[in-house]
Amino acid sequence: MNAQPILAGILLLLGAGFLIANARLILEYVRFLRRKPGALLIWPSPKPPYYGMALAIGVTMGLLVFYKLVYLRQQAFGEIMMFAYYAYLVPLNRRIGRGFYEDGIWADNAFIPYHEIGGISWREGEHEIALIVISRLRNLARRLIVPGDKYGAARRLLRDKIGEHAIHFTGTGLDLGAHDERDEA
Repeated sequence: MNAQPILAGILLLLGAGFLIANARLILEYVRFLRRKPGALLIWPSPKPPYYGMALAIGVTMGLLVFYKLVYLRQQAFGEIMMFAYYAYLVPLNRRIGRGFYEDGIWADNAFIPYHEIGGISWREGEHEIALIVISRLRNLARRLIVPGDKYGAARRLLRDKIGEHAIHFTGTGLDLGAHDERDEA
């Protein structure tokens, strides 16, 4: 039994999955470039866990692609898609400025427009401060790690956005009217 066609099929399937992931990351970076002029308070994204390993996988995939194309003269679609993801798009994703923009908050893994925010909460841990942003439309929460030197500015900016009614919490929970929404920041 020849395993070559099975392996080629698996690599083609993996390539299709990585093509979708690559397209999503490229689209996210293009959205960042469009929003960047409206940045109010941003900072570089922290390194993801196992970042060095992701780069090592990218280098290994690059060597494998070179070997398959030059020496074996075989197709390498799956490997090229994995190489693009690990060697280029993971580092490119780190360049997306996390933080506050004119029209929303870019959390660690998604952008949330101000009008979609249904709740916020601060979580102060031993080594990090995180803003938890709860979406009113998608019933999920996103986390934004805030550097210590940006914490005060982030709280002021949130308070201002709530005061401008860009973020409002009415309709979320029991509202008896004696509550100042700015206290949420």
